[in-house]
Amino acid sequence: MGLKILHTADWHLDTPFRGFSEEQRELLREELRKIPGKAADLCRRENCDLVLLAGDIFDGPASRETLEEVKRALARCGVPVLVAPGNHDFCGPASPWLEERWPENVYIFTGDMEAVTIEGLDCRVYGAGYRSMDCPALLENFRAEGPETYKLALLHGDPLQKNSPNCPITAAQVRASGLTYLALGHIHKAGTFQAGGTLCAWPGCPMGRGWDETGDKGMCIVTLGEKPGLRAVSLDAPRFLELTVDIGTDALSALENALPAAPGKDFYRVHLTGRGELDMAAIRSRLESFPNLELFDEAEPPLELWSGVGEDTLEGAYFRRLKEAMEENPGNAETIRLAAEISRRILDGREVTL
Repeated sequence: MGLKILHTADWHLDTPFRGFSEEQRELLREELRKIPGKAADLCRRENCDLVLLAGDIFDGPASRETLEEVKRALARCGVPVLVAPGNHDFCGPASPWLEERWPENVYIFTGDMEAVTIEGLDCRVYGAGYRSMDCPALLENFRAEGPETYKLALLHGDPLQKNSPNCPITAAQVRASGLTYLALGHIHKAGTFQAGGTLCAWPGCPMGRGWDETGDKGMCIVTLGEKPGLRAVSLDAPRFLELTVDIGTDALSALENALPAAPGKDFYRVHLTGRGELDMAAIRSRLESFPNLELFDEAEPPLELWSGVGEDTLEGAYFRRLKEAMEENPGNAETIRLAAEISRRILDGREVTL
């Protein structure tokens, strides 16, 4: 019998989204509030046996609207849901994990490492919850026990920094753990590694919340058994996308080719490179339908290819010959112009990219 798991973490619900306009904040808040429902939809669509929430579900104090939405979504999953609170939603005074009444299918790890056996799934899940913003290395000297085929652990931990204050995880600890699967949260960019017989993964956050969280985000579908595997699932949520666009000979066309036909919900930060004078006001006016677009003019000024043609110097003679060749051979004009540009860049001490 195989086991199929929805593994997700770092929802950071009720993030304030400081630094954005009011319209952008409202869009991002609304899209973030949809994450619990999307998790329930994904769980049901994939016929998952189990849901693992690896902490930081809330960014801080949660609104009543958010709490009720999370409760409804977790109940709608229809399978066991296990939660390991993290550093942003730790089990302290007034914690919703301690104070709220949660659906019967939800189990919350609120303290030291403990084990829960999931009836009918041949599965034992270990977990722990933060009690403050910091957490010690919970996997240190840990070894999974029991007769169950699948031994899982659910932690909000840091596998990237061995001196992290947030439950540092090392490959040696994972290798010695005896676990089938270690489900982590805390790191917002997804990652995975195998140590011994244990697969360790963290799904990243399901939706980027700023320019330090760019690209596709989502959740993980994990399959254990005869055909083990891990699949990242992107959600229909706003993305933060950073692009570099060479303006070529037509900056607006280059930009329009790089951007989608319609703006959608994504945020774009575009660095305009290449060589030429840019009318940024005109470009922004043409792209005003993209309210979440930032443009940065990083283009170099045009090269003065023929500035020394009239001079009685070796350089002047060289460029004069090239200019004459262009006029005499219009079919090769672009090639000759490129030779002149490369030569000018070399003489000006600038980088040449071929």
